Amino acid sequence: MNGPPGHVYEFGDFHLDAEKRLLWRGDAPVPLTPRVFETLLYMVEHHDTVLDKERLMEAVWPDSIVEENNLTQNVSTLRRVFGETPGSHRFIVTVPGRGYRFVAGVTLREAEADLEPHITETAIESAETETERVASVSQLDHPVASRSFRPILLATAAVLALSVAAIFFWRGRTQNPPDTVAKIPSARIVIPQKSIAVLPFANLSADKENAFFTEGVQDDILTALAKFAYLKVISRTSVASYVAGPHRNLREIGQELGVANVLEGSVRRAGGKVRVTVQLIEMRTNTHLWAETYDRDLADVFAIQSDIAQQIAAALEAKLAPEEKARLDARPTTNSEAYVLYLTGLGRKKAANSSTEDALAAEQLYMQAAALDPKFALAYAQASVINSELSSMIPAEHRARKEKARAQAEEALRLSPTSGEAHMALGVCLYWGDKQYDAALKEFEVAAATSPNNAEIYNYVAGIYRRQGRWRKSVASFERALSLDPRNLGMAFKAGNNYLFMRDWPAATACFDRGLEIAPDFAAPKIGLAYLEVVRNGNPAAGSKILQTIPAGICREARWDLAMLERDYAAAEKILTDSPLEDFSWEDAPKTYYQGRTALARGDNELAQRYFAAARSISEKRVRDDPDVAERHAQLGLLYAYMQRKEDSIRESRRAIELEPESQDAFHGAFTAGNLALVYALVGEPDQAITLIERLLSTPGPVQGLRFPQNITLAELRLRWEWDSLRSNPRFQKILAAPEPKTILPVKL
Repeated sequence: MNGPPGHVYEFGDFHLDAEKRLLWRGDAPVPLTPRVFETLLYMVEHHDTVLDKERLMEAVWPDSIVEENNLTQNVSTLRRVFGETPGSHRFIVTVPGRGYRFVAGVTLREAEADLEPHITETAIESAETETERVASVSQLDHPVASRSFRPILLATAAVLALSVAAIFFWRGRTQNPPDTVAKIPSARIVIPQKSIAVLPFANLSADKENAFFTEGVQDDILTALAKFAYLKVISRTSVASYVAGPHRNLREIGQELGVANVLEGSVRRAGGKVRVTVQLIEMRTNTHLWAETYDRDLADVFAIQSDIAQQIAAALEAKLAPEEKARLDARPTTNSEAYVLYLTGLGRKKAANSSTEDALAAEQLYMQAAALDPKFALAYAQASVINSELSSMIPAEHRARKEKARAQAEEALRLSPTSGEAHMALGVCLYWGDKQYDAALKEFEVAAATSPNNAEIYNYVAGIYRRQGRWRKSVASFERALSLDPRNLGMAFKAGNNYLFMRDWPAATACFDRGLEIAPDFAAPKIGLAYLEVVRNGNPAAGSKILQTIPAGICREARWDLAMLERDYAAAEKILTDSPLEDFSWEDAPKTYYQGRTALARGDNELAQRYFAAARSISEKRVRDDPDVAERHAQLGLLYAYMQRKEDSIRESRRAIELEPESQDAFHGAFTAGNLALVYALVGEPDQAITLIERLLSTPGPVQGLRFPQNITLAELRLRWEWDSLRSNPRFQKILAAPEPKTILPVKL
């Protein structure tokens, strides 16, 4: 059971030396008895695998017959070491009725000579003193853990990927001499054997319109596998770019995705017949573990997919729990035509580079399927999620889409109360639509229990934790999502933004760099990196240089804001003049709003007020249309401040805080408080502005990137013209002269 000689496992703040049989937290040794160490080592060696209790007991006590309570005590000891409490397990998760799973991200590296501090034999304590010693270790520097969404949600399986990205970043950007970088230990991912990526299937149908159907077949197989707790399954977004064809290098793909196995296949549909050909390949040896060709009636397509999932589970020796087997065998509909429409909708919605039009078309396909089979719960659930997304993508249809999404989710749950997809759909409604975060988490908990490999769930949960001010849990959930969807550009960008909101500039940079490694032309992380040049280095000119690699029409607001930060108002005005748009998409604000700010910054108050007057009617109408949306009031309050309508600006800004206070939404609430600070500065209330700034500079949340003058960062307080009225104030001068305060993450249960 010993690990390879000279190798060290790293996870979280810990590293485990298999040869020396020592566990360290940072530079401090963690005392463990031999049996507890054996338990941990075996779990780490088989991380991301569900380990039966019997298997663990045989490994730890190979020559003895012991009671299960001995294993339970060992696991409890390890949980105390890791600082875990009931319901909050970042390292070890209990799988009911089966055993345990080590879920933290694990890095395996070569041990170096004299890498570990000297330790004496007394590090291994007797069993009698272990509990007391472990309790003291678990109290060192651990964030307070508490009741959580679900143990699996706090898995940190993507820590390695982020760390490797950070290493690449520092190699290229730090001032360390080359010999310093050379000392960084080499790291490689420990790939679980029971891991798989379902690659895009080839569409061999004569009718190319069947491409969406083919993609739907692939996605449905992937979704079925994702419900197996014994497997690690990569999400669809990360595999979408590996289109079928002879050029596909399966070994490279397996390494990039961190999986031991891949499934590839093809679909040919003609009339009422369908042929599905699949083969399962083990990456390390390029061995074909299983292959099959199915020639069936189209009505049997669900049976084909169910059989494929079961055959893969058998080939990978993934034990299915009875409830997993039951879910796999349950037909979502008895209407084959409805099922074909459903699969086509899946393919349309989840295709690479899908658009709003694709989402609208997919929603129609789902509802056509539901019309053919009114008991088709999955169709309602998928349509509900799309309508929740469309409610924010199409502002004019916000309320109607929100109501439709809720009705569809409730219908899906009525038809299938145990459906994970239905619970996820309702969770999205509660999260985005109603802002009922605790209720949403409960729905996502049910969804995750039925589909533990669904990265979307952890993405939603990360957003909720952020709004609840549970920033550490938000990070862990984003990392879990990325471990399951490692090449999802949008998710990598969201994870980077999450670090940005916490003012963790190096981690944000690493995430944005990671996105560019996946897709070098991806604009969003480049905009993020341009902003980081401002907040990290106070250098908007360097940020502008980064944006030169992006088409001007994609980042006009960012380019305008960087010009404003450089106080190059002529360049800023030209960017606006050259834009054909009257509304800027990011803030949903009219061009006249930006033109007014530009004119005001360069001292032309008369022209500025004309522009603001034109923008005012639009902003006021938006508040009337959405009186309960805090963002609308904040935008209007800031516009009034630029217009020097002091009472109106303060009233609207305070109304925004009333609608979304930090106690209810730590993320948006902090940003809205930053908006009020800027309003106070613009209307001549310096003391109130500075009081807010002093608090918000160490608060996570009031940072959202370029285009937002409300950001509370030290660099922007120094650079933005909006804060000029405070520059003669001694309190403000003291803030600017000091280093940037450390952002304090609140302790949240």
